[in-house]
Amino acid sequence: AKESLFTLFKWADELDSLGRIQDLFDCYEQALELFPSDEVIINSMGEHLFRMGFRDEAAGHFHKALKLKPDYPEAKENFYRVANWLVERWHFLMLNDRRRNHKYQQAIQKAVEGGCNTVLDIGTGTGILGMCAKKAGAAEVYACELSKTMYELACEVVTANGMNGRIKILHMKSLEMEVPKDIPKRVSLVVTETVDAGLFGEGIIESLIHAWNHLLLPPQSTQDPSRPPSQAGRVIPAGATVFGMAVQCLEIRRHHRLCVSEVGGLTTAAAGELHSPVSCSSEDDSTEPYTTERLSRLPGGYTPLTEPFNALDIDFNNVQELEGLCSREVSRVRLPVTGEGLLDALAVWFQLHLDQQSSLSTGPKEDTCWEQAIYPIQTPHNFPLRPGDELIVEISCRDAYLRLCSVAVARDGRENNPGPSGNPNPSLNAEAELCSALACLGTEQSSGPRDYTMLECAEMALLNNQPYHDSFRRALAKLITNLKDARSIQGPSKGQGLEVMPLTDPPSGPMDPGPDPFYVLDVSEGFSVLSLMAASQGQVKAYSSVEKTQHQAVLRRLAMANGVPEEALEFWLNQVEDEQAVLQRPSREKLWSAIILDCVETCGLVRQKLMEKATLARCLLEDGGQIFPERIVLYGMLVESDTLLLESAVQGQEPTLGFNIAPFINQFTVPVHVFLDLSTLQCRHLSDSVELFILDLMNTNANYTNRDVMVQASASGRVTAVPFWYQIHLNEEISVSTFNQDSHWKQAAVVLHQPLAVREGDWVRLAVTLYILLDECISITMTMEAVYIYK
Repeated sequence: AKESLFTLFKWADELDSLGRIQDLFDCYEQALELFPSDEVIINSMGEHLFRMGFRDEAAGHFHKALKLKPDYPEAKENFYRVANWLVERWHFLMLNDRRRNHKYQQAIQKAVEGGCNTVLDIGTGTGILGMCAKKAGAAEVYACELSKTMYELACEVVTANGMNGRIKILHMKSLEMEVPKDIPKRVSLVVTETVDAGLFGEGIIESLIHAWNHLLLPPQSTQDPSRPPSQAGRVIPAGATVFGMAVQCLEIRRHHRLCVSEVGGLTTAAAGELHSPVSCSSEDDSTEPYTTERLSRLPGGYTPLTEPFNALDIDFNNVQELEGLCSREVSRVRLPVTGEGLLDALAVWFQLHLDQQSSLSTGPKEDTCWEQAIYPIQTPHNFPLRPGDELIVEISCRDAYLRLCSVAVARDGRENNPGPSGNPNPSLNAEAELCSALACLGTEQSSGPRDYTMLECAEMALLNNQPYHDSFRRALAKLITNLKDARSIQGPSKGQGLEVMPLTDPPSGPMDPGPDPFYVLDVSEGFSVLSLMAASQGQVKAYSSVEKTQHQAVLRRLAMANGVPEEALEFWLNQVEDEQAVLQRPSREKLWSAIILDCVETCGLVRQKLMEKATLARCLLEDGGQIFPERIVLYGMLVESDTLLLESAVQGQEPTLGFNIAPFINQFTVPVHVFLDLSTLQCRHLSDSVELFILDLMNTNANYTNRDVMVQASASGRVTAVPFWYQIHLNEEISVSTFNQDSHWKQAAVVLHQPLAVREGDWVRLAVTLYILLDECISITMTMEAVYIYK
């Protein structure tokens, strides 16, 4: 049987590499006919499905493999990776938000008891709102859900709660529904919670316009108040009020615009205007003009610069108002500045009016499952506002997105706008010129779009991370110095090493910037200036893996401004035919002096295929050459955090609003949480930080796949999670931490399935295991068990 499986998997890999996808799946189908309950075959087929983008189908295979063998580690790890794609973490937060659940239930019950006896739940999720309507006594309940995974989950939940056949669930968008094709007649009540942090981002306006025109009964008319509620249509929620506030926040600023004038020894003035893609003036109107943050958890906090203001009121029961929303005239509000500071963003939240009596707030001071919408300021000007100023903000709803843009600042009663060229008007006095520097904050102007380059938020934060680049500059300088010293003793080095990849001819055009250059390759993901920093060392030929034409242009401008010869910097992907084979020799005769690998994802996990890349990179180094970083050390600690529990699974033994939901959605619980900020996470530290694992990129023999770590509890409590982060060692003396306050990285945490009670002085064993699974991604999981207690 083992020989058969080996042959199957090898042949499947060969078919995959040849692009013979149909033959590959035919092969698996035949194998499953012979071995229908073989969890290894089922799991392997799921992995192929996942690589091809069929996540729903892959999840089904992983889930089936786990049912056949619950302790099968590969299937378990694979399912954990896919579950994050299929069921987003906010589902757990919403179901754990008892106040939100109770208010929705009350509003639905009141409407049904008032005569709304036919109900449609749009975007039903787990089916909870539709079940509330049925429990309240609605005669007919329909629900629709686009996600296949959530549709199947809702069907399971409804059946488990004895409502199978009493609620009709449709796997489709509400925009595609028709009467009588999908539902027999128009309904009297639509319930939905298809709202995001920016209120309109999940398409609630479009879906409600369609519902009013095609699925809902006409609204109650003031001309005909005698018409019973069962013959009139209404929506829950009934409407919303949107609020905004100007804020200063360094954490937002460094993710959306360039904040430094120098990075890694390079002046950045020539880079031009750089900012994140999040902009209310984006040429692509389908792009969200905001990002989302939980303001209460931002590192360093935030400073309000104005009082909260009313940005918009919307009535979901008025179809004419909904249809006219996108064509509304742009409105302007003048906001008195109440605090002193730099304007970094407009923060937005809303109050959701379920009916005339009940509402929910998503404000930054509320204990809610929602985050706030953040409209960052994209201009590079750092002019402080002060009390007495007025901030002029424009509000519009173009393309059904709420858009807020700060357009000008008024001081001493005088509003300052940009001149025809987009620059401050030269006739203004010095004070007014400073004020008008804030004009056109993140907005389009009649003079045309500004010349700027977009970087992803994580790339912008990386560019602003000065300690990271300073550490790399020192490490690169030390390596080049050592190699120069070695060459002066041994003479010029000739290419040495194994011919492990297809070789390329030397690039055409100007070649070495010096008599005997050192070759440095930077294969960082996304935008990186590390190659340029290497080229600035002198006697270095640096290759960058930056791919986008705009980003290459930025690096060329920086090179020219910083005196780096044009021939000292090349763009490697312009010369490599197969992007998958990016690691190869610089030329037939040469080897690399240094290869820079991007090891940790911004979310807090180790990057895919890291160890495979490191193994290949070692074969491409000249004598004395180095991989950066040379090793990564994983650290962690024991914590007690109810917040992480609420984000990982539906908590408590009691049914949610009396419905049995938790066992079904908790199947999609994943142990590893990413994009955490431990500096603001609500938690109690129950131990000091400890070394958990080491990944050595320069020495294969030093690595291992399993390790037991003993951790002593420094306080009594319940261990609910093990947050972890990395110390990235560039060489023996220089390292950077992903837990640094200037870091562009976030942290991750393993959340325990069952909290572990400990007393101060107890010892806990962490079993740390390295798995290479989907796409050969390294996943580090931790299991915990109590061991002997030492006092």
